[in-house]
Amino acid sequence: MEEPHRMRLLAPLALLAPWLISGPARAQDAWPAHPIHMVVPYPPGGSSDILGRLVADRLVKALGGNASIIVDNKPGATTQIGTEFVAKAAPDGYTLLFGAASSFTLLPNIRKLGYSADSFDFIGGVAEYLAVIAVRESLPVKNLAQFVEHAKKNPGKLSFGSAGEASAGHVYGATLALDTGISVLHVPFRGSMDAVNALVAGAIDFIIDGAVTPMAKAGRVVPLATIYRQRHPELPNVPTLAETGFSVTIPAGSGWGLLAPKGTPKDVLARLSAALRTALQHKGIQEVFVRANAFASWQAPDEFRASLAANQKMYSQLLPVIGVGGQ
Repeated sequence: MEEPHRMRLLAPLALLAPWLISGPARAQDAWPAHPIHMVVPYPPGGSSDILGRLVADRLVKALGGNASIIVDNKPGATTQIGTEFVAKAAPDGYTLLFGAASSFTLLPNIRKLGYSADSFDFIGGVAEYLAVIAVRESLPVKNLAQFVEHAKKNPGKLSFGSAGEASAGHVYGATLALDTGISVLHVPFRGSMDAVNALVAGAIDFIIDGAVTPMAKAGRVVPLATIYRQRHPELPNVPTLAETGFSVTIPAGSGWGLLAPKGTPKDVLARLSAALRTALQHKGIQEVFVRANAFASWQAPDEFRASLAANQKMYSQLLPVIGVGGQ
Protein backbone atom coordinates (compact mmCIF):
# COMPACT_ATOMS: atom_id res chain seq x y z
CA MET A 1 0.00 0.00 0.00
CA GLU A 2 2.95 2.36 0.59
CA GLU A 3 4.26 2.25 -3.01
CA PRO A 4 1.13 3.63 -4.70
CA HIS A 5 0.97 6.38 -2.06
CA ARG A 6 4.63 7.29 -2.70
CA MET A 7 4.05 7.37 -6.45
CA ARG A 8 1.12 9.75 -6.01
CA LEU A 9 3.38 12.14 -4.06
CA LEU A 10 6.23 12.00 -6.54
CA ALA A 11 4.17 12.33 -9.70
CA PRO A 12 3.57 16.12 -9.43
CA LEU A 13 7.26 16.68 -8.68
CA ALA A 14 8.19 14.71 -11.77
CA LEU A 15 6.00 16.97 -13.87
CA LEU A 16 7.61 20.07 -12.36
CA ALA A 17 11.20 18.87 -12.70
CA PRO A 18 11.81 20.03 -16.30
CA TRP A 19 10.55 23.52 -15.42
CA LEU A 20 12.69 23.72 -12.29
CA ILE A 21 15.78 22.70 -14.20
CA SER A 22 15.24 24.99 -17.19
CA GLY A 23 13.70 27.94 -15.33
CA PRO A 24 16.73 30.30 -15.37
CA ALA A 25 17.53 29.54 -19.01
CA ARG A 26 13.92 30.16 -20.04
CA ALA A 27 13.85 33.48 -18.15
CA GLN A 28 17.12 34.53 -19.76
CA ASP A 29 16.00 33.48 -23.23
CA ALA A 30 12.80 35.47 -22.77
CA TRP A 31 14.63 38.82 -22.63
CA PRO A 32 13.13 41.24 -23.32
CA ALA A 33 9.98 39.99 -21.62
CA HIS A 34 8.68 43.53 -20.99
CA PRO A 35 9.44 47.06 -22.26
CA ILE A 36 13.00 48.39 -22.04
CA HIS A 37 13.41 51.95 -20.75
CA MET A 38 15.98 54.14 -22.51
CA VAL A 39 16.89 57.24 -20.54
CA VAL A 40 17.77 60.40 -22.46
CA PRO A 41 19.31 62.87 -19.97
CA TYR A 42 18.04 65.90 -21.91
CA PRO A 43 14.65 67.64 -22.31
CA PRO A 44 12.38 66.69 -25.23
CA GLY A 45 12.90 68.37 -28.59
CA GLY A 46 16.67 68.77 -28.77
CA SER A 47 19.21 66.86 -30.85
CA SER A 48 19.86 64.27 -28.14
CA ASP A 49 16.15 63.53 -27.73
CA ILE A 50 15.60 63.22 -31.48
CA LEU A 51 18.58 60.88 -31.87
CA GLY A 52 17.62 58.83 -28.82
CA ARG A 53 14.13 58.23 -30.15
CA LEU A 54 15.43 57.34 -33.60
CA VAL A 55 17.94 54.87 -32.13
CA ALA A 56 15.23 53.37 -29.93
CA ASP A 57 12.97 52.86 -32.94
CA ARG A 58 15.68 51.22 -35.07
CA LEU A 59 16.93 49.16 -32.12
CA VAL A 60 13.47 47.68 -31.58
CA LYS A 61 13.35 46.60 -35.20
CA ALA A 62 16.86 45.10 -35.01
CA LEU A 63 16.07 43.19 -31.81
CA GLY A 64 12.89 41.79 -33.34
CA GLY A 65 10.40 39.63 -31.51
CA ASN A 66 8.35 41.37 -28.85
CA ALA A 67 10.97 44.01 -28.08
CA SER A 68 9.75 47.48 -27.20
CA ILE A 69 11.55 50.56 -25.87
CA ILE A 70 10.12 53.48 -23.91
CA VAL A 71 12.16 56.70 -24.06
CA ASP A 72 12.33 58.50 -20.71
CA ASN A 73 13.57 62.10 -20.66
CA LYS A 74 15.38 62.82 -17.38
CA PRO A 75 17.07 66.21 -17.85
CA GLY A 76 18.94 68.24 -15.29
CA ALA A 77 22.41 69.16 -14.02
CA THR A 78 23.88 68.96 -17.54
CA THR A 79 22.97 65.24 -17.97
CA GLN A 80 24.05 64.25 -14.45
CA ILE A 81 20.56 63.43 -13.15
CA GLY A 82 19.62 61.01 -15.92
CA THR A 83 23.07 59.45 -16.07
CA GLU A 84 23.15 58.78 -12.31
CA PHE A 85 19.65 57.32 -12.49
CA VAL A 86 20.80 54.66 -14.93
CA ALA A 87 24.03 54.01 -13.03
CA LYS A 88 21.95 53.06 -9.98
CA ALA A 89 19.31 51.06 -11.88
CA ALA A 90 19.02 47.28 -11.72
CA PRO A 91 21.48 45.65 -14.20
CA ASP A 92 18.83 43.48 -15.79
CA GLY A 93 18.85 44.79 -19.35
CA TYR A 94 15.67 46.80 -18.90
CA THR A 95 17.23 50.22 -18.25
CA LEU A 96 19.59 51.77 -20.80
CA LEU A 97 21.27 55.16 -21.16
CA PHE A 98 21.46 57.10 -24.39
CA GLY A 99 24.53 58.78 -22.99
CA ALA A 100 26.20 62.01 -24.01
CA ALA A 101 29.98 61.86 -24.25
CA SER A 102 30.17 65.02 -22.15
CA SER A 103 28.76 63.07 -19.19
CA PHE A 104 32.03 61.12 -19.12
CA THR A 105 34.52 63.63 -20.52
CA LEU A 106 33.50 67.07 -19.26
CA LEU A 107 31.58 66.54 -16.04
CA PRO A 108 34.12 64.32 -14.22
CA ASN A 109 36.59 67.19 -14.50
CA ILE A 110 34.39 69.85 -12.95
CA ARG A 111 32.29 68.28 -10.19
CA LYS A 112 31.86 65.26 -7.98
CA LEU A 113 29.54 62.70 -9.53
CA GLY A 114 27.59 59.71 -8.30
CA TYR A 115 28.86 57.66 -11.23
CA SER A 116 31.91 57.06 -13.42
CA ALA A 117 32.60 55.17 -16.62
CA ASP A 118 33.12 52.11 -14.42
CA SER A 119 29.48 52.34 -13.33
CA PHE A 120 28.41 51.18 -16.78
CA ASP A 121 28.72 48.42 -19.32
CA PHE A 122 29.30 49.89 -22.78
CA ILE A 123 27.07 48.78 -25.65
CA GLY A 124 28.55 50.98 -28.39
CA GLY A 125 29.14 54.46 -29.77
CA VAL A 126 26.30 55.89 -31.84
CA ALA A 127 27.11 59.27 -33.38
CA GLU A 128 29.36 62.33 -33.53
CA TYR A 129 28.08 65.83 -32.87
CA LEU A 130 27.96 68.66 -35.39
CA ALA A 131 27.67 72.15 -33.83
CA VAL A 132 26.92 75.53 -35.42
CA ILE A 133 28.08 79.00 -34.38
CA ALA A 134 25.13 81.34 -34.92
CA VAL A 135 24.27 84.90 -33.89
CA ARG A 136 20.98 86.74 -33.42
CA GLU A 137 19.60 88.18 -36.64
CA SER A 138 19.93 91.79 -35.49
CA LEU A 139 23.62 91.55 -34.62
CA PRO A 140 25.54 93.57 -37.27
CA VAL A 141 27.82 90.73 -38.43
CA LYS A 142 27.69 88.27 -41.32
CA ASN A 143 30.82 86.15 -40.79
CA LEU A 144 33.09 85.03 -37.97
CA ALA A 145 35.75 87.68 -38.63
CA GLN A 146 33.16 90.44 -38.34
CA PHE A 147 31.80 88.83 -35.17
CA VAL A 148 35.19 88.73 -33.48
CA GLU A 149 35.87 92.35 -34.47
CA HIS A 150 32.48 93.43 -33.12
CA ALA A 151 33.01 91.53 -29.85
CA LYS A 152 36.42 93.16 -29.34
CA LYS A 153 34.86 96.58 -29.77
CA ASN A 154 32.22 95.67 -27.18
CA PRO A 155 34.09 93.76 -24.45
CA GLY A 156 31.84 92.05 -21.91
CA LYS A 157 28.66 93.18 -23.66
CA LEU A 158 27.91 90.08 -25.75
CA SER A 159 26.34 86.95 -24.24
CA PHE A 160 26.11 83.37 -25.40
CA GLY A 161 23.72 80.62 -24.34
CA SER A 162 24.23 76.91 -23.80
CA ALA A 163 22.39 73.80 -22.64
CA GLY A 164 23.84 74.31 -19.16
CA GLU A 165 26.93 74.84 -17.06
CA ALA A 166 29.84 72.80 -18.47
CA SER A 167 27.80 71.64 -21.45
CA ALA A 168 29.55 71.27 -24.80
CA GLY A 169 28.15 74.65 -25.88
CA HIS A 170 29.58 76.28 -22.76
CA VAL A 171 33.04 74.82 -23.40
CA TYR A 172 32.87 75.75 -27.08
CA GLY A 173 31.96 79.36 -26.28
CA ALA A 174 34.62 79.73 -23.59
CA THR A 175 37.26 78.24 -25.87
CA LEU A 176 36.26 80.52 -28.76
CA ALA A 177 36.50 83.52 -26.44
CA LEU A 178 39.92 82.55 -25.12
CA ASP A 179 41.45 81.79 -28.52
CA THR A 180 40.08 84.91 -30.23
CA GLY A 181 40.72 87.26 -27.32
CA ILE A 182 37.12 88.37 -26.81
CA SER A 183 35.23 88.83 -23.52
CA VAL A 184 31.67 87.42 -23.42
CA LEU A 185 29.08 86.43 -20.83
CA HIS A 186 27.83 82.84 -20.51
CA VAL A 187 24.09 82.30 -19.90
CA PRO A 188 23.21 78.67 -19.02
CA PHE A 189 19.78 77.29 -19.90
CA ARG A 190 17.96 74.07 -19.02
CA GLY A 191 18.48 72.64 -22.49
CA SER A 192 19.53 73.49 -26.04
CA MET A 193 16.07 74.47 -27.25
CA ASP A 194 15.65 77.01 -24.46
CA ALA A 195 18.94 78.59 -25.50
CA VAL A 196 17.94 78.59 -29.19
CA ASN A 197 14.60 80.22 -28.38
CA ALA A 198 16.42 82.91 -26.39
CA LEU A 199 18.69 83.58 -29.37
CA VAL A 200 15.74 83.90 -31.75
CA ALA A 201 14.09 86.29 -29.30
CA GLY A 202 17.26 88.37 -29.13
CA ALA A 203 17.79 87.73 -25.41
CA ILE A 204 21.33 86.46 -26.07
CA ASP A 205 23.79 87.28 -28.84
CA PHE A 206 25.19 83.95 -30.01
CA ILE A 207 25.20 80.21 -29.50
CA ILE A 208 27.33 77.22 -30.49
CA ASP A 209 24.90 74.33 -30.76
CA GLY A 210 23.60 72.05 -33.49
CA ALA A 211 20.03 72.59 -32.32
CA VAL A 212 20.10 76.07 -33.89
CA THR A 213 20.29 74.61 -37.42
CA PRO A 214 16.53 74.75 -38.26
CA MET A 215 16.41 78.41 -37.27
CA ALA A 216 19.51 79.09 -39.37
CA LYS A 217 17.88 77.42 -42.38
CA ALA A 218 14.74 79.48 -41.80
CA GLY A 219 16.72 82.73 -41.69
CA ARG A 220 15.76 83.45 -38.07
CA VAL A 221 19.43 83.54 -36.98
CA VAL A 222 22.72 84.02 -38.83
CA PRO A 223 25.07 80.99 -39.00
CA LEU A 224 28.79 81.86 -39.04
CA ALA A 225 30.59 78.49 -39.00
CA THR A 226 30.20 74.79 -38.26
CA ILE A 227 32.25 72.85 -35.71
CA TYR A 228 33.13 69.60 -37.47
CA ARG A 229 35.60 68.15 -39.96
CA GLN A 230 33.25 68.94 -42.84
CA ARG A 231 30.40 71.31 -43.63
CA HIS A 232 26.92 70.68 -42.32
CA PRO A 233 24.87 69.10 -45.17
CA GLU A 234 21.87 71.11 -43.97
CA LEU A 235 23.91 74.35 -44.24
CA PRO A 236 26.19 73.74 -47.24
CA ASN A 237 27.09 77.42 -47.68
CA VAL A 238 28.32 77.84 -44.10
CA PRO A 239 32.10 77.30 -43.76
CA THR A 240 33.73 75.03 -41.22
CA LEU A 241 35.64 76.70 -38.41
CA ALA A 242 38.90 75.71 -40.13
CA GLU A 243 37.72 77.34 -43.36
CA THR A 244 37.17 80.66 -41.60
CA GLY A 245 40.90 80.93 -41.00
CA PHE A 246 40.64 81.03 -37.22
CA SER A 247 42.85 78.74 -35.18
CA VAL A 248 40.54 77.69 -32.34
CA THR A 249 41.11 74.62 -30.17
CA ILE A 250 37.42 73.69 -29.95
CA PRO A 251 37.28 69.89 -29.61
CA ALA A 252 34.94 68.56 -32.31
CA GLY A 253 33.37 65.16 -32.70
CA SER A 254 32.06 64.35 -29.22
CA GLY A 255 28.73 62.61 -29.37
CA TRP A 256 26.58 59.83 -27.98
CA GLY A 257 26.60 56.15 -27.11
CA LEU A 258 24.43 53.45 -25.58
CA LEU A 259 25.23 52.13 -22.10
CA ALA A 260 23.74 49.88 -19.41
CA PRO A 261 24.23 49.61 -15.64
CA LYS A 262 27.36 47.69 -14.64
CA GLY A 263 26.65 43.99 -14.26
CA THR A 264 24.10 43.64 -17.04
CA PRO A 265 24.14 40.01 -18.33
CA LYS A 266 26.81 39.55 -20.98
CA ASP A 267 24.46 37.81 -23.42
CA VAL A 268 22.04 40.74 -23.18
CA LEU A 269 24.88 43.21 -23.80
CA ALA A 270 26.07 41.21 -26.81
CA ARG A 271 22.60 41.12 -28.27
CA LEU A 272 22.11 44.86 -27.73
CA SER A 273 25.50 45.68 -29.23
CA ALA A 274 24.83 43.61 -32.34
CA ALA A 275 21.38 45.14 -32.72
CA LEU A 276 22.77 48.66 -32.31
CA ARG A 277 25.36 48.10 -35.01
CA THR A 278 22.66 46.76 -37.33
CA ALA A 279 20.42 49.73 -36.53
CA LEU A 280 23.12 52.24 -37.47
CA GLN A 281 23.61 50.52 -40.84
CA HIS A 282 19.99 51.03 -41.84
CA LYS A 283 19.59 52.78 -45.17
CA GLY A 284 18.80 56.44 -44.79
CA ILE A 285 19.64 56.70 -41.09
CA GLN A 286 22.56 59.03 -41.83
CA GLU A 287 20.20 61.48 -43.50
CA VAL A 288 17.95 61.53 -40.44
CA PHE A 289 20.96 61.88 -38.11
CA VAL A 290 22.24 64.86 -40.10
CA ARG A 291 18.91 66.61 -39.61
CA ALA A 292 19.53 66.14 -35.88
CA ASN A 293 23.06 67.58 -36.28
CA ALA A 294 25.00 64.34 -35.99
CA PHE A 295 26.83 61.78 -38.10
CA ALA A 296 26.04 58.14 -37.44
CA SER A 297 29.33 56.60 -36.32
CA TRP A 298 29.40 53.08 -34.86
CA GLN A 299 32.07 52.37 -32.27
CA ALA A 300 32.58 48.98 -30.67
CA PRO A 301 32.19 49.00 -26.86
CA ASP A 302 35.92 48.95 -26.07
CA GLU A 303 36.65 51.58 -28.73
CA PHE A 304 33.91 53.86 -27.39
CA ARG A 305 35.17 53.50 -23.81
CA ALA A 306 38.75 54.27 -24.89
CA SER A 307 37.70 57.39 -26.81
CA LEU A 308 35.86 58.74 -23.77
CA ALA A 309 38.87 58.11 -21.53
CA ALA A 310 41.14 59.96 -23.96
CA ASN A 311 38.77 62.93 -24.18
CA GLN A 312 38.38 63.09 -20.41
CA LYS A 313 42.15 63.45 -20.12
CA MET A 314 42.15 66.13 -22.82
CA TYR A 315 39.44 68.11 -21.00
CA SER A 316 41.32 67.83 -17.70
CA GLN A 317 44.02 69.94 -19.34
CA LEU A 318 41.72 72.28 -21.31
CA LEU A 319 39.06 73.24 -18.75
CA PRO A 320 41.34 74.98 -16.22
CA VAL A 321 42.80 77.05 -19.05
CA ILE A 322 39.41 78.32 -20.25
CA GLY A 323 38.08 78.75 -16.71
CA VAL A 324 35.19 76.29 -16.92
CA GLY A 325 34.06 74.40 -13.81
CA GLY A 326 36.30 73.30 -11.00
CA GLN A 327 35.65 70.81 -8.20
